[in-house]
Amino acid sequence: MSLLELENVTLKFGGVTAVDDVSFAVEEGEVFALVGPNGAGKSTIFNLISRIYDPFAGDIRFQGQSLLDRQPYEIAGLGIARTFQNIELFEQASVLQNLLVGRHKHRKSNPVGEMFFTPFVRREEKRHRKAVEEVIDFLDLQPYREKFIAGLPYGVRKVVEMGRALAIEPKLLLLDEPASGLSVEETQDVAFWIEDIKKLMGITVLMVEHDMSLVSAVSDRVMALADGRMLAIGTPEEVQRDPKVIEAYIGSDDAEDAA
Repeated sequence: MSLLELENVTLKFGGVTAVDDVSFAVEEGEVFALVGPNGAGKSTIFNLISRIYDPFAGDIRFQGQSLLDRQPYEIAGLGIARTFQNIELFEQASVLQNLLVGRHKHRKSNPVGEMFFTPFVRREEKRHRKAVEEVIDFLDLQPYREKFIAGLPYGVRKVVEMGRALAIEPKLLLLDEPASGLSVEETQDVAFWIEDIKKLMGITVLMVEHDMSLVSAVSDRVMALADGRMLAIGTPEEVQRDPKVIEAYIGSDDAEDAA
């Protein structure tokens, strides 16, 4: 059984088909990348998995169970965490506080216990802070832990958002363009972290990314999309050599020459 399965998924916005009969499976322990031109449907697939959108047809299964009867607020509790193209952080809170938000699904205390700060609540607080500090160490965020998000560089904010997702302790991590807007050096750091997330943390990664050097460096398999439809699926090398992918990226005449 695959960790995540999309079966004949279709999504329409009025007369526009954003995702057209797409099927694929993500296996536990792999890095799977979605690539394609702008408007191909990549981030829309993330929104379908996150239950922000309801598919017109098809099914989405996580660990064998359909997600279609789940609400968006239940998805993190199942073990799915994500980042966004546009960074979504609390700007007037510190890095530490933002990462602690990711521990919400693990909280077991009740409002009364929180009010009186009981021994159980204190133990819980220590447990959550320990988990967050481990993420801070993993992502080299120590210099920024007490700084407000509003004063941080863009690249650091991207890392913090990844950290908040990791604080959830997910089984599946959805990374939406993790290298967007980053320098070459920052992108290399992202590649190292993705490899460690997979190998050291045992987390499966589904990634949307335009930077093909990053995709090639970290992905086990890649699926190429265009106009909401799947063009090819395979290793990064296989997908980049596929004539349909070449045509979608650089045009039919060049595709015939390349083939």
